[in-house]
Amino acid sequence: MVAMSMADGYARLTGKPQCVIVHVDVGTQGLGAAVHNASSGRAPILLFAGLSPFTQEGEMRGSRTEYIHWIQDVPDQKQIVAQYCRYSAELKTGVNVKQMVNRALQFATSAPQGPVYLCGAREVMETEIEPYSLRQEEWDPVQLGALPTKVVKNIAEALAGAKEPLLITGYAGRNHAIAPALVELANTVKGLRVLDTGGSDMCFPADHPAWLGLRFGSEQYIRSADVIVVVDCDVPWIPTQCRPRDDAKIFHIDADPLKQMMPLFYVPAQARFRADALSSIEQVTAHLKADAALTANLAGEAREKTWGALVASHKERLEVIAAKAQPLEDGTFGTGHLCRRLRALCPEDTIWSVEAVTNTVFVHDNLQPSQPGQWINCGGGGLGWSGGGTLGIKLATDYESKLKGGKGKFVVQIVGDGTYLFSVPGSVYWIARRYNIPILTIVLNNKGEFYLDCLLEPSRIH
Repeated sequence: MVAMSMADGYARLTGKPQCVIVHVDVGTQGLGAAVHNASSGRAPILLFAGLSPFTQEGEMRGSRTEYIHWIQDVPDQKQIVAQYCRYSAELKTGVNVKQMVNRALQFATSAPQGPVYLCGAREVMETEIEPYSLRQEEWDPVQLGALPTKVVKNIAEALAGAKEPLLITGYAGRNHAIAPALVELANTVKGLRVLDTGGSDMCFPADHPAWLGLRFGSEQYIRSADVIVVVDCDVPWIPTQCRPRDDAKIFHIDADPLKQMMPLFYVPAQARFRADALSSIEQVTAHLKADAALTANLAGEAREKTWGALVASHKERLEVIAAKAQPLEDGTFGTGHLCRRLRALCPEDTIWSVEAVTNTVFVHDNLQPSQPGQWINCGGGGLGWSGGGTLGIKLATDYESKLKGGKGKFVVQIVGDGTYLFSVPGSVYWIARRYNIPILTIVLNNKGEFYLDCLLEPSRIH
């Protein structure tokens, strides 16, 4: 699971597909919840596993030679992880292995990205083939399109005429160009608020007045908004806890608006579109600026008052968060205060790798991430992601920065105490020590007390 989570972390930060190789059925099972996390978190990972040999009399090179070859032979090994994968297949010959690998990678890297699985028996792996090559440019990911012109006009007009517009997202920040694009949209539609309901990535900066922070499916502005745009989000709200007003206009833009891997999913949108998030946001912003009537509607004294109210609301939100994070009179403190101290002591561009589970909202509220790629949360519900995930993120930032002549960023893992144990810390720190991967781990004690030497000696974290 650690290796899979490392691949997940690297892929999540860079968008570059990673490969994990395991041993037959038991190795595939050993991936465990990490496959769920990669699938829910949209991490492009190629999984490869061997199969027990399918001959036993020496008919082919690679025929069975060990007792375990019979024990590890299962009817359909792919089915162990197939329902979590974008694609799964068995390699049945060596002569088209490059095509099969490229096809798998196309699925892994095409939106919505996710893990893929290939397996092959020893006879196939030992096949002698004639060397051949492919034109790799023919195997690029499938690209999402932009919104139809009429749709752009409809969304722009709805936002321009709204009294309480709201944009809800979850995964859009995976593309690091999204946050600046959302800021431009929020600056254009004064009064627009932006809510993050998944916490998977840093989607919108906390220092902008439109920021509502991270909430899991329940927020007062969902109830009051008259126009809602949902962009790359799995759970915009939880109907039993919070739902939009009946007359709200709802537009749903997503790489996978049908959520084809979820048996139950629907939102009461007036329209839904399979489109690229960045292109869609840029289209709507451009239309708002180009249409004279809409531009006039977005200007004037009334809009300035709306902007002033938004600024005041944001300031009040930050003050409330700060007040709740104050230590108690006896000197004890909670997650909020700890995270504020971390934000003050760690480098400004620190990457936060978070698996705080029930403390996630408190962590996000007080870290207040503002830079693209700065916040990466576990993509799913499989506890134990952050140990390996943080190592993968640190490897990614160091290696990718080195390619550009720079230096990798400081990486901090924030994890609950029970979840910390799920991450197999013995393996995590052995790998960190063996391969010189420096990370800072913060373990949250669910009794509300925290022990962190580096808060007393800040120089120790650099």
